[in-house]
Amino acid sequence: MIRFVVSVAVAAALTASAAYAQGSDSEDKRYQFNQVADGYLRLDLKTGQVSLCNRRDIGWSCVAVADDRAAFDSEIARLQGENGALKKALLDRGLPLPGGVRPDPQATPPASAAPPVARNDNPDLKLPSDAEIDRMMAVVEKIWRRLADMVMNVQKDMMKKQ
Repeated sequence: MIRFVVSVAVAAALTASAAYAQGSDSEDKRYQFNQVADGYLRLDLKTGQVSLCNRRDIGWSCVAVADDRAAFDSEIARLQGENGALKKALLDRGLPLPGGVRPDPQATPPASAAPPVARNDNPDLKLPSDAEIDRMMAVVEKIWRRLADMVMNVQKDMMKKQ
């Protein structure tokens, strides 16, 4: 009987603290609780650690949930290094960086580098001629007109039904 009373008191305290943590707007709250099927998920708002808290035979206990944060952090670091190396390679060849991309401070171009000049390093690349572009535009225009006609026919049919 005493176990039951203690467990109910602990459950009430956890529920109250969960409600307080979710409803409180104070800056100093440390944990946020969310009810799940197995108990409560506890989020440490300062460290980001997530724990699963549930009732055991001896009372309540919280077990840290496995986290892939270290793997994500190492992958981010790897990608940042690769990105910096690619930027440096572009700048070393005198090529401009894509729009909106700023060079890293450690990946500055050499002092003797000329201003970036757009050039075609691939002589096999063939752009369409004006005639080909005009032909394509005619096809797109024809498709657009057919689509517009279809929409107008559907609207007419809908108006007839009303």
